[in-house]
Amino acid sequence: MWLPFLTNANVCAYLKYVCKTGQPQGLPLQNRFIISFFMKTKSLSLLDSQLVKEALVQSVIKLNPITMFRNPVMFTVEIGTAVMFVVTLWVLAGATGQGSLAYNVTIFIILLLTLLFANFAEALAEARGKAQANSLRKTREETPAKVVGFGGEIQIISSAQLKKGNIFVCEAGDIIPTDGEIVEGIATIDESAITGESAPVIREAGGDKSSVTGGTKVLSDKIKVQVTAQTGESFLDKMIALVEGASRQKTPNEIALTILLSAFTLIFVIVCVTLKPFADYAQTPITIGAFISLFVCLIPTTIGGLLSAIGIAGMDRALRANVITKSGKAVETAGDIDVLLLDKTGTITIGNRKATNFYPAQNIDEKHFIRCAVWSSVADETPEGKSIIELAGKNVLSLSSNLEKGKNEIFALPTDSIQYIKFTAETRNSGINVGEVRIRKGAIDSIKKIVTSAGNVFPDYIYTKTQEIAKNGGTPLVVCENEQVVGVIELQDIIKTGIAERFERLRKMGVKTVMVTGDNPLTAQYIATKAGVDDFIAEAKPEDKMNYIKKEQQEGKLVAMMGDGTNDAPALAQADVGVAMNSGTQAAKEAGNMVDLDNDPTKLIEIVEIGKQLLMTRGTLTTFSIANDVAKYFAIVPALFIASIPALQGLNIMRLHSPESAILSAVIFNAIIIPCLIPLALKGVAYKPIGASAILRRNLLIYGLGGIIVPFIGIKALDLIVSLFM
Repeated sequence: MWLPFLTNANVCAYLKYVCKTGQPQGLPLQNRFIISFFMKTKSLSLLDSQLVKEALVQSVIKLNPITMFRNPVMFTVEIGTAVMFVVTLWVLAGATGQGSLAYNVTIFIILLLTLLFANFAEALAEARGKAQANSLRKTREETPAKVVGFGGEIQIISSAQLKKGNIFVCEAGDIIPTDGEIVEGIATIDESAITGESAPVIREAGGDKSSVTGGTKVLSDKIKVQVTAQTGESFLDKMIALVEGASRQKTPNEIALTILLSAFTLIFVIVCVTLKPFADYAQTPITIGAFISLFVCLIPTTIGGLLSAIGIAGMDRALRANVITKSGKAVETAGDIDVLLLDKTGTITIGNRKATNFYPAQNIDEKHFIRCAVWSSVADETPEGKSIIELAGKNVLSLSSNLEKGKNEIFALPTDSIQYIKFTAETRNSGINVGEVRIRKGAIDSIKKIVTSAGNVFPDYIYTKTQEIAKNGGTPLVVCENEQVVGVIELQDIIKTGIAERFERLRKMGVKTVMVTGDNPLTAQYIATKAGVDDFIAEAKPEDKMNYIKKEQQEGKLVAMMGDGTNDAPALAQADVGVAMNSGTQAAKEAGNMVDLDNDPTKLIEIVEIGKQLLMTRGTLTTFSIANDVAKYFAIVPALFIASIPALQGLNIMRLHSPESAILSAVIFNAIIIPCLIPLALKGVAYKPIGASAILRRNLLIYGLGGIIVPFIGIKALDLIVSLFM
């Protein structure tokens, strides 16, 4: 008895996908849209009125000393503000020698505004994240779940009652109640609630596209899903906690910079304390307000007030690129990446390889060879295997005058004594045993081993043909029947337009690119050269990625990679930055420290740029803040001592009106520079791949020299205004 080949479940699923979408399975969608729950927040301006109102309220609440203690620089400013409040009350009570009441009240108000402005920067960044979280909550609904009981019966319960390990059923029109892995079936899923992408995607059991997310909708067919997350720990729950800042922790670089800023603060505490006996010796009375003003102006309050906002904004930029980061450390590390591992398929080439030609061996009928190629691809679930069947279907028209007869000759399989041999990364071949007939298809070295192990000769002209295909950028697959070569199948890749320019951009950043492919070395070399990558791993197995990552890390380098399969999980966990596809398996998503909602293999390049922008923004604002201190020093110190020490006249570069106007001008400038820099902290400094030394020179020129010049101009202008009221 004979049955048509198309009864095979895998091929049915494949054809169903092609009929619905008009494109081969695995081909990445060309249009990427931003996450639907960011549509509203993205349209908001940087200083949207609603966000500003919320941030203003939070900036007052954050004055709580327990909250302020986490930022040592601003905490010392708060202590100084509290002291000024006491001094103001003291002057109000009739104390003399501390300046006028108006002078002390003004200093107190300005210091309070400095605190509020610093809190406002952090609160505004958090408010933008909370706006995203509110949009996320709207996508999360408590939905009914059809749970499969022990006897196979279906029970309908609330999604909140689902536990890890439960199996539920979803049919066309159902909302998937929680995160899970498909254990049976194939379905078309609408993931627009999570990704913002309107085009449906195929999810099926057994492959690397088996993961489903709660809140998405089944459009067709029926699937059984095993719950992979406990209540409150789903992907959506983690996203909400992340964007609200509940799970945000300081990164190592932030902690190191905070320690450095704390050291600066301690140094200036000592400077200001020792200034008192020096002033007494010079018989120069200095008020408490002047001491506190000098201290606040000298410590790096600008970067101290913006540091948290910069970190939050960095995660926000990644989120707006449809990348969920499990910590700020991941974004920061991406900016320091030295080596980038990229899969060839989908990243460097468009989609998956497709079969383009059949080359039968000498004395082998072409129709017989194509039948062997088709039969050997029955158990091959890879896109390449499916494309062979697709090409064979086209060749039926040219090889047979009778279409139905031609289909039966090529696609028909006997139902008796069939054993499918699936493709694996280890064997690198697939095939079928039909009775006494053994057919295998795979890489040249794999098939050559099978042929020669049986005592047969591997033809030289077949080897020559495979080399010819490989040198032209194709991938040859050899087919053998009963350990005798019957022909070669040619697969071809198309390199993405503009990918060489992107790799050149990464090279200018100092990032080494490595292509990972299962192709033979000749094909890999051709594509690597044409695409412009620095290195490649040919005939790669899962452990090869891991070994390469370890080798680079042992040399002190930071490595990033992207993956979606369970076999990628160890390498994703080992990499310093591991980006998992949202469509990938649960194991991959748990192993990585980022998840790409767009399932875009090229996203890794964008993530590196986001990380570098974060680091550069923090560095430039730190440079600007410290450079500011130089100008403020020249504003206050000469003004305080010039009356008693005329020799300091040479340092009085600004020629300010009086000591009081100098102090007020400096603290006013110190306060207003923080809100002026908030847009830069949230948007980030524009990044250009011009090399580390060139970036350093550029930033020192703009933010170092600018950090000195701007305060001189600003303080002088403020002094002219303040002197009008004195």
